[in-house]
Amino acid sequence: MLVALDGTVLLVAQPSLQRDLGASVAQVQWTSTGYLVAVAALLVIAGRLGDRYGHTRLLFVGVLGFGAASAGIALAPTVDGVIVLRAAQGVFGALLQPATLALLRLTFPSDRLGTPIAVRTSAIAVAAGAGPVLGGVLVAQWGWRAVFWVNVPVALLIAALTLAVRQRTPERTASQRLDLSGAALLAAVLAVLVHTLAGVPTRGWGGASTVFGLAAALALAALLVTRERRGTHPIVPHAVARSVPVSASMALLLVISASLFGALFAATFRLQDVLGLDAFASGLRVLPLTASMILGAPVAVIALRRHGPRRTALSGTALVALGLVGLSQLGPNSAWLATGANFAVLGAGFATVMVTATGTVVGDAPAGYAGVVGGLKQTAVNIGPTLGIAVAAGTGSAASASAFDSTLLTLAAVALLGLLPAALLPSGLASGRTVAPARETTPPAGPTPDDRACGLHGDR
Repeated sequence: MLVALDGTVLLVAQPSLQRDLGASVAQVQWTSTGYLVAVAALLVIAGRLGDRYGHTRLLFVGVLGFGAASAGIALAPTVDGVIVLRAAQGVFGALLQPATLALLRLTFPSDRLGTPIAVRTSAIAVAAGAGPVLGGVLVAQWGWRAVFWVNVPVALLIAALTLAVRQRTPERTASQRLDLSGAALLAAVLAVLVHTLAGVPTRGWGGASTVFGLAAALALAALLVTRERRGTHPIVPHAVARSVPVSASMALLLVISASLFGALFAATFRLQDVLGLDAFASGLRVLPLTASMILGAPVAVIALRRHGPRRTALSGTALVALGLVGLSQLGPNSAWLATGANFAVLGAGFATVMVTATGTVVGDAPAGYAGVVGGLKQTAVNIGPTLGIAVAAGTGSAASASAFDSTLLTLAAVALLGLLPAALLPSGLASGRTVAPARETTPPAGPTPDDRACGLHGDR
């Protein structure tokens, strides 16, 4: 909630920040891009560190650092200071995000993960929905610095609660040694990719910097794959890389989050620039999306128990595509009810996919690797929105009503791509899975039953 709230309130505070610090538009954009690049580049590495040193330690350090960086931003006299501290905030945000999922895996058996994951999804939806409202109040009353000050007491409270969590610190062995070269290469791949995608709205897909950035990311990724296959201590363990449910869930989360956030980006321009609504009125139009995410998460748990991950994910993906197609058919004079209904369908589908894919990822995490799997999941949902916004901007979403409709149909097609990985998820009922809860223990040096079984879960 802390990270989701911080991201949404910043959007409201950026215009005030720009005026107060005399910043350029490019500098203001870097207050978001710097954070995004840092957090996306380090999530998997942070999860790996948590598997080795303990997730409670990473969560404690991460949340305290996040709060300290927030306080520093609130006191920053220049926009350059804000940019640097936002990047630092991203580093600490990367430390705490995989730890939250890993601790769920360590606390609950896999057949009982649905409810806590649904609560987590609903809490994130509440934070994301309340962020613009809270940010507006704080900025109006006390200025943009207040949106960062509010993080400090929340971070201290979470840090205090973290001290009450008792999880055994794993022993360190050679099998858990972190490959620093591989880690640096992974961070470089993700940083270059996210930075390139974040620049697409300004430079376009055909811009020289975009083409060069994508080529560089592809080349670095090829080097990373080669090194991971040959290395004895890969940053993404072989047991994780070979897991079909984990890989399919990552792909599903990537395309569905891209579809949702690309649609929100396009809808913002549509509602404000084409229909002439102010920010508050636009927020009311989108409110059914948040409401259906909150209400849809517990419903998704019930569906997951009755129908299993595969059918539930396929249904959620179809709902996302249906909501996007429905929004593309609306005109300037469409009733508020029709707009709200389609946003509600979109939100229900997204919540269903999030609960199902997250539960599958965390539940199927090989023993001892809950942190790196959580980092992979968070990486997917951080890169997805950047990709979606790049797709929306690249199709000219703000140019005209017809361009907006075309953008939504393109994003619906992206969402339908999620049917492929959704079909690879386990077909058995979630309640029938009796995997024991993972413990913070050191993965054995040799092959384990989990290692040999990875990749076979897709047949269930």
